[in-house]
Order: sequence, then structure tokens, then C-alpha cells
Amino acid sequence: MSGGGEAWPALLPEALLLLGAVGGLLLGLWTPQQRQWRVRLLVTAACLASAVAAAIALPEPAERVFEGTWVVDTTTGVVRLVVALGVAVLVWLAAPSVAGHPRETEAYVLMLLGALGTIGLAASGDLLLLVAAYLLASVPLYALAGFAKDSAGTEATMKYYLMGAFVGVLLLVGVAALVLASGTTGYLELADLLPEASPALLALGVLGVLAGVAFKAGAVPVHFWVPDVTAGTTPPMAAYITTIPKIGAVAAAFRLVAEPFADLPLDVPLLVAVIATASMTLGNLAAFAQTDVLRLLAYSTVSQVGYLFMVVAVAARTDLAVPALAVYLAGYAVTNIGAFAAVAAAPAARTITDWATAVGRHRWIVVSLVVCLLGLVGTPPTAVFVGKLAVFTAAWDGALAWLVVVAAINTVASLFYYLRWIAPGFAGVPATPGGAEAATGSGARTAAGTAQRTEPVPVGVLHGAAVVSVLLGLGAGSWLAFALPS
Repeated sequence: MSGGGEAWPALLPEALLLLGAVGGLLLGLWTPQQRQWRVRLLVTAACLASAVAAAIALPEPAERVFEGTWVVDTTTGVVRLVVALGVAVLVWLAAPSVAGHPRETEAYVLMLLGALGTIGLAASGDLLLLVAAYLLASVPLYALAGFAKDSAGTEATMKYYLMGAFVGVLLLVGVAALVLASGTTGYLELADLLPEASPALLALGVLGVLAGVAFKAGAVPVHFWVPDVTAGTTPPMAAYITTIPKIGAVAAAFRLVAEPFADLPLDVPLLVAVIATASMTLGNLAAFAQTDVLRLLAYSTVSQVGYLFMVVAVAARTDLAVPALAVYLAGYAVTNIGAFAAVAAAPAARTITDWATAVGRHRWIVVSLVVCLLGLVGTPPTAVFVGKLAVFTAAWDGALAWLVVVAAINTVASLFYYLRWIAPGFAGVPATPGGAEAATGSGARTAAGTAQRTEPVPVGVLHGAAVVSVLLGLGAGSWLAFALPS
């Protein structure tokens, strides 16, 4: 463990993001409204610098700094790298929708602060730091959800905030219960003291803390905000909210199960496996009937949490868990951002029919969407396929064979609703009779029956995500060897 001045170099990636946020805010105050792109460049540079620093530190031995409250290891390193690169891309994905906005600078700064909170979730080695990271990964996102200041965005923000506040109370109750049971908040001390603590306090503490990280991940049963917030905000902000905090939350759950909850008299892995089963199953079932592309992707992200929580369930049971988590987090981030970029490419098209009509003359957009959607299914040779294969292997090795069977069935089932979007995109005709979607897609953001101009930046992000997803899948062995040296 390290403390004081010796610890600060270990936090260089986070320091660069913080400097980017503060510097971007100051630069925005002194920059004319029509030149706010300068802030975008500064924020992007901060993210890329943070990613470089994270990549350099990734192969280094694990360490705990600031009296063990902040953990720097492979899990933290992967989250640092994925989050920094993801935010850099998402800043440009959001640029067309926030450019010229009176609060354009604040949007970029909030995205960086949310990224800091996300990394804090993954690096937390102390319950109090986990609570602080939860707040930092939540409050900026409430503002981002309603950034457009329309009625849908306002409703999304209220639902997101109220649900977040409620679950935040559960998290605090859980932390209080664990402190009462052990007298400490550090993960290593909790791992030693909790096995002898009161079972009632343990049950309350575990449920409360897991509820907090499950909310940030969008897992069942605290997932109700996901479809409404995703459909109520703009596609770039939806991409951010369903991608960035989820990465940190899954890593936080992984660390909790691997360390303080590893040897409890309660069957925490079974509880997490049940959450995983419910998330992947209910997410898929709810997505079947969706014709709104944002709501479809929202339920898709809920189902993806189920697959991610599979590896959380076996975090303390197998050495395969860490590499499985690393490859799935990276693959999910790239693929999910790409899918939302496809929606942002035709922002006025909200239903499957509208979207197919809007991009009817741009076949390469459809091709890249196919790569991303089939990537979310887990089709080779995409990164998510490698991630799912690794997660299934880890779960099997961790004595959860029944969970692998459930996940395999859900994987096949998920192909149905993705194909409902892919087929009309290729055919260029409505997936269902126009009247069936009219009610869902009515409003200012719908353009049924009319060809829409596609946005070049989201199109570029979509194509880039499709290419990177395939490259990560093909080269998974090489970059995992770098990230996880023997």
C-alpha cells in the first residue's frame, strides 16, 4: 500500500481527466459561443492523454494507494482505458447535437466528470469511496439526460434522478449495515471480519450495496429507468448513459464479490447469478415488442448486463474471470456505442420503419449496423463474441454450468429482435404495417415516410465502431496478452 505523495503518480490517468474538466470549463468561459469547438478539442486531448497513461500503467503490478482505498490493478486499468477512449468518441458523437448550445462546454465537462466517477467505481477499495464514486457517476448524468431541455428529456431526468436517489439510500443503508457488522469500510478488512458478523446485517448490507452498483449497471430489478431515460434523451447522451457508467458499475460489482463478499456465509454468487438470469431474460423479452429503436437498444443494454454479471458471479471462483471481464467490457463499449451511433446518424427517425427509410440510400450504414447488432448477439469474429466465449468459459469453470445454458438460450433469443431491425434496413421497406408504428413514433422526432439527411459524424463513429469491433475480436489474444501478462 502507498499513501501521501507516493500515491499521486498512480492516479495520473484520473488527474489528466480532472485537468481536462477544469481546463475545459475555464476555456469555455473565455471562448466565444461560436468557437466552443476548442473545448471539444481540449477534452478529447485530455481523454487521449489519460488513455495513453492508462495503457502504459496497465502491465504494471497491482497496488493499493491512499491507505488501500484506491486499487490500481488490471480491472481498474481496463476500465480506465475503455472509459477514456469511449468518452473521447462520445464527445464527438454528441457534437452535432450540442454544437451552438449555450451550455456546450458544460456538456463536455459533465461527460468527463461522469467518467471520473465511473473509474472511481471500478477502483474503489473502500465503501465510502464507493459511495462518493456512485454520486460522481450519477449527478452529472442527470444533467446530461435532460440536456436538450425538451419535455421528453425533462421527464427522463426526473425518472433517472428519483430512481437514483432511492437506490442511493439503499446503498447507504447497505454500507451502514456492513460498517455495523464489521466496524470498518476497507475491502481487505471487510473480507477478514464479515464472515464472523451477524447474518442479518450481512444480508441487509449485501443487498443494499449490490442494489447500488446494479442501478448504475442497469440490472434487474433496478432497471426501470433505462428504457425511459434512453428514449427520452438524445441518442448520443443515451449512448453515454448506457455505456460509460455500466462499465464502472460491473467492475465495482466484480471487486465486491471477489474481495469483501468472497467468503461470506451467504451465497452471494448465487444471488448475482439470479440477477444475471433475470436481466438477460427480462431484457430480451421486453425488447421483442419494441419498434422504437432507442427503447429496443435500451432493453438490449439490460440484457447485456446479464452476460456481464455472469463473470461477476464467479469473480472469486476462477482465474479466468479477470480476462473475461476485460474483453467483454471492451467489446461491449465499442459495439454499444456503434449501435447508438446508427440511431444518431438519422436522429429524426425513431422507429424501425423510419430508420430504414432514412438510410435507404446508404447501404454501408446498414452494413455497419449489422456488424454492431450481430456483435451484441455475440457473432464471430466480433469482440463481444470473444467476450461471451470467455465469460461462458469462466462461468463453467466457476461451477455455474446452468447459468451458461440460460445465457446460451438468451443469446439465440436475442437474435430475433435484432433481425427485426436488420431486415427492413436491407430491404428498405417497413418492417410492419405503417399504422402499427405510427403511435410509437409520433412526435417531433419522427420522420416516417420521408428520407432524412444523415449526420456525417455519427456515420463515421458507426463505421469506426464496426471496424474496431471486428479487429478487437480478431486480435483479442494479442491485446489480452499485453493487458494480462503472465
